[in-house]
Amino acid sequence: MNTFTLTIATPDGNRFAGEAAGLYLRAAEGDLAILAGHTPFITSVQAGVCRIELPDESERTARVDGGLLTVAENKVTLLSGTFRWEE
Repeated sequence: MNTFTLTIATPDGNRFAGEAAGLYLRAAEGDLAILAGHTPFITSVQAGVCRIELPDESERTARVDGGLLTVAENKVTLLSGTFRWEE
């Protein structure tokens, strides 16, 4: 399974830093799926559910209150005011 480096940060610190196989969330233009090798871009993120697919095929979900997503050279960064795991 192809992966990318994912960092999710809030003003309180990193909420996730590691490898991911997929990131699924609501962006400014609608639902978005980020996979390894995705085209570089920047977009705003809307409040809602964020789902992370891990390399072992397990998933984690969280609530995000919006923010900024950047994708560049297999590195993905999500900056948000709050990020709460649902587990």
